[in-house]
Amino acid sequence: MIEIAPSILSADFSRLGEQIQSVERAGASLLHVDVMDGRFVPNITIGLPVVKAISRATQLPIDAHLMIVEPGQYAEQFVRAGAKMVSVHLEADPHIHRTLSSIRAAGAHAGIAINPATPLSALEEAVKFADYVLIMSVNPGFGGQEFISASLDKVRRLRKLIDERGLKVRIEIDGGINRDNVAEVAGAGADIIVSGSAIFGAPDPATALRELREATVLWV
Repeated sequence: MIEIAPSILSADFSRLGEQIQSVERAGASLLHVDVMDGRFVPNITIGLPVVKAISRATQLPIDAHLMIVEPGQYAEQFVRAGAKMVSVHLEADPHIHRTLSSIRAAGAHAGIAINPATPLSALEEAVKFADYVLIMSVNPGFGGQEFISASLDKVRRLRKLIDERGLKVRIEIDGGINRDNVAEVAGAGADIIVSGSAIFGAPDPATALRELREATVLWV
């Protein structure tokens, strides 16, 4: 089953609790939380205290995407803060096996995130240690960017690699996904689809979420 994960990066933070409850009632599977440090990406967002607060405000599993340098120092802390999924960037962590192992040991699913220009060959050894791979379909750092269409082929090739190896690794994709391209993204082989602006930028986030989910069901 394809899951839709609303990204709170695009939410109205003055009404964050209300907006989270809205997408939860509308059937969101996960809540995607982008953590940025102003170093790995040119933006600063939220950290551990906000993740802790969100975990108390929702029943949805929190999917924390760490766009930070030295993620190995913090990944386990995000699990303790309430995240059920934590992804770290391959480009930021030379010891990613150790980081993924620490996330799993803490009780969460461990993910590898890769930027648009990072080749799948970089995952050659690491993919078998992950529960999921997050394909960035925009350059990370800001919401509202245009979908990079080459990401579709990247998802297809990753799907083939995972299936050929018999791995139980899910594919997540994040960036620029909306009603116009979500069906194609689903058809390429993504298991988890992150969407921010298309949901929280809409007049009614709950309706926007339902429309995205319906589009993926129609494709399948």
